[in-house]
Amino acid sequence: MFSRATLGLASALITVLAWAASFPLIGVALAGLDPIPLAAIRFALAACPAVIWLIITRPEMPKLVDLARLGLGGALGISIYNWLLNTGQQTVSPGAASFIINTLPIWTALMATFFLRDRFGLGAWIATIVSFSGVILIAFGQPGPMTFGNGSSLILLASILSASYFILVRGVIARYGPGTCTCWTLITGALWLTPWLPDGMAQISVAPVSVISAVMFLGLISASLGYATWSYAIGHFGPASAANFLYLVPPIAVALAWSLSGIAPDILTLLGGVVAITGVVMLRLSMARSARKAAA
Repeated sequence: MFSRATLGLASALITVLAWAASFPLIGVALAGLDPIPLAAIRFALAACPAVIWLIITRPEMPKLVDLARLGLGGALGISIYNWLLNTGQQTVSPGAASFIINTLPIWTALMATFFLRDRFGLGAWIATIVSFSGVILIAFGQPGPMTFGNGSSLILLASILSASYFILVRGVIARYGPGTCTCWTLITGALWLTPWLPDGMAQISVAPVSVISAVMFLGLISASLGYATWSYAIGHFGPASAANFLYLVPPIAVALAWSLSGIAPDILTLLGGVVAITGVVMLRLSMARSARKAAA
């Protein structure tokens, strides 16, 4: 029988591998599906285990206002997020996309400052500038002009929307738990995407095996299993400690993209990725120091 500590560590590592693999596999899936139909079929698959989990466990039903917030979160954090990410990855390499997406803590902290009145000191502002500088370096390494609407800017917007999801549902997660909220988010996200599901089914019906396999992995492993194991990891380590595992996602995504698709990262992507993640680390250290001072 595995100990709780072993299960917690295994859950975190499974999440990291599942989410890191999603970036190169999105590139594979885009060879046969358009961005929004890909998102629609991916989360239709992911929503099925979520529905089964809710039926079996029968957790407390969220109040209508909380369900509305989860529904809006599903639109922002699943539907629009994946539309932007998939569209952006048509021109941005998987490794670069993973580095940009993992600036999420920066945008979450900024939004918490403006909307939830969290503290955001000088060190946090410096960390934000450092991380954003890394994103700019990554963007310069991608094809196409540096304009709003190119791949890098769409993926950056996806990261910001993901941050808005966490701000929107933070109180709801505290009331109902990460597992229940994740299930409702996956389900509502899939529902928002249903108008594009017929296109997704039509496109995947004529897609090669490699595309079908990538979509199956994205839906059942990266989305469904990945979110489930992440909920367990958060429950074991706590949100702040569990988030440290996410630093592993970009380098693993780069390695997987290189091994699976032969996409070698360019020097600007690697340099920008290191700078961006350094900014995220600086932010966490700054916020930890502020928390210790507030507790003293």
